[in-house]
Amino acid sequence: MTPDVITVTHGVVGYDGRPVLRDVSLNVTTGEVVAVLGANGSGKSTLIRAILGLVPLSAGQVTLFGRPIRQFRQWHRVGYVPQRLGAGSGVPATVAEVVAAGRLSRRGILRPPGRVDRAAVAEALRAVGLADRAKDPVTTLSGGQQQRTLIARALAGRPEVLILDEPTAGVDAVSQEAFADALREFTDSGGTVLLVAHELGPLRPLISRAIVVHQGLVVHDGAVPEPAGHHAAPDHDHVHPHGPEEPAGLWSAQ
Repeated sequence: MTPDVITVTHGVVGYDGRPVLRDVSLNVTTGEVVAVLGANGSGKSTLIRAILGLVPLSAGQVTLFGRPIRQFRQWHRVGYVPQRLGAGSGVPATVAEVVAAGRLSRRGILRPPGRVDRAAVAEALRAVGLADRAKDPVTTLSGGQQQRTLIARALAGRPEVLILDEPTAGVDAVSQEAFADALREFTDSGGTVLLVAHELGPLRPLISRAIVVHQGLVVHDGAVPEPAGHHAAPDHDHVHPHGPEEPAGLWSAQ
């Protein structure tokens, strides 16, 4: 039996007394590529944050690699790419320096980087198509390239599972294709992926299973649903039901 990497059992999250996730259960097994789909405000990003322990559950349980989230300490096994943030975070840094930060969970803060760390950084940059920009200030990159830098940072830690929150939202087509190629390489080597998406674009062929969240509930768990009605138009690639807005304010950064 394929072991579970992520399990959510009857998860509930509320904000200011208003439910955001309502009795959500799901599991992700080794080697799967699972997309969490839904409209803005459906609760899908809150679900990701709850899985990472960034948002507390008011009921239910999350386990990572079979351990309850409160007891989980092996964070080097998990790579996380948040929603779009400035890769430089206001600090002057090269692309390689930002990506090298992904090695900290492996080597610790006090030990200087070694040959294995440098090789992991170089490999991650190659995977996202930024090897030629390694020495450039990250502030000189486009938004899509900065997002690819964040993905490379996660890959540099050589995790077993990647958790990504709308990694391709608002980025250029070239960066979307580069990300899809990097994700394909990661999964071909046995990696597991859970990603939030509003639209799948070039990622669609990689998805083994889709979970649709609507008004804080899982309303579909299976094959990627086909667009219907006006959502099937060429300029509208949504693959989810639309729902009301989620209350603002649920945000934590890792």
